[in-house]
Amino acid sequence: MLKLIKITLISVFVMAVVICSAAVYAGRTGAMGRVMNKVESHAPYEISRDAQMMHNALTVMDWHCDALLWEKNLLKRSSNGHVDFPRLREGNVAVQMFTVVTKSPSGQNYDSNTGESDNITLLAWAQGWPKETRDSLLARALYQAKKLHDFQAEKPEEVMIVRTKKDLEKALAARKDALAADKTPPTASLIGLEGCHALENKLENVQALYDAGYRMIGLLHFFDNEVGGSLHGVSSSGLTPFGRDVVRKCEELNMIIDLAHSSPQVAEDVLAMATRPVVVSHTGVYGTCPKKRNFQDALMKKIADKGGIIGIGYWDAVCDTTPEGVVKSIRYAIDLVGVDHVALGSDYDGSVTTKFDTSELAILTQTMMDNGFTDAEIAKVMGGNSVRFLMENLPD
Repeated sequence: MLKLIKITLISVFVMAVVICSAAVYAGRTGAMGRVMNKVESHAPYEISRDAQMMHNALTVMDWHCDALLWEKNLLKRSSNGHVDFPRLREGNVAVQMFTVVTKSPSGQNYDSNTGESDNITLLAWAQGWPKETRDSLLARALYQAKKLHDFQAEKPEEVMIVRTKKDLEKALAARKDALAADKTPPTASLIGLEGCHALENKLENVQALYDAGYRMIGLLHFFDNEVGGSLHGVSSSGLTPFGRDVVRKCEELNMIIDLAHSSPQVAEDVLAMATRPVVVSHTGVYGTCPKKRNFQDALMKKIADKGGIIGIGYWDAVCDTTPEGVVKSIRYAIDLVGVDHVALGSDYDGSVTTKFDTSELAILTQTMMDNGFTDAEIAKVMGGNSVRFLMENLPD
């Protein structure tokens, strides 16, 4: 009896510690999001009248933002993190890819990680996610997608989820009409996955994600998974047989494949078998920032030669995160792979620090103008290439 009482007391104590820790953590998730997704303090950027007019006329797209990971109301403007719908409108972002993180290893780094630990489990608990998300990575992916659907249901005039080419056409037309009438324009919103570990080693879950609105699949994240090796894993391996099945299934469904975080060998294997172009949704370029996070220049050229898109980020994968540094990476990428293959891939709200948030994107237009970019180059990089790619590769 005493032994049973002792075990019970220990169990109660452990549960109390877990609950208290989660409660404290939950109370800090807003603060944690601000710290992990910081915008460095800076004086307001000076945007000339000409640059602002040009920026306002652009169709801007960002290929990578992890805002759905955090429990915040994206319909309201906030100082928390980098992205919400009001700030997207302030930055004239017409199209946003919302990417979904389902697992992240402790101590994640660019060099070597395993999938044995996971930061997202406690985050899901602390933020009050549904019970099933504590154990199921697929449930985490479906839950984050549901958040975006809920935002659309609450404000359909502000959020338009894109599944098809016609959806994109409709959203961009609605945006044009709203701006002409001086009304709030909608943001065309897509959903992408960051890492196929969320498939839970079941090919049928590709269809489940497609049905939930996913239109881009990132094969890997910070650790190796069932489809192959991560750029930051331990194996450096290529596609597994399951990985090849996933690629074929994505192509069958016209889902875009994202090679960000994939090992070079996975990228080579995908390029060898894919019949459709792929993207690297958020990256730097090795020639200006020689970190393991970035593919070597020769591989980037192969991706572009297959019709792919390279999304240039704003965090330390570009080494110099000032607007000038980001534009330097864009210029190098254009010279390397051609202007038709370069785009924006911020990695906003992906536990990164930047020097501007999405409301301040006009500074990129200004900086490109200051550095002699042509109007056509600016228009293509800021979103023209991305919209063209989507119109060519989304489902009909």
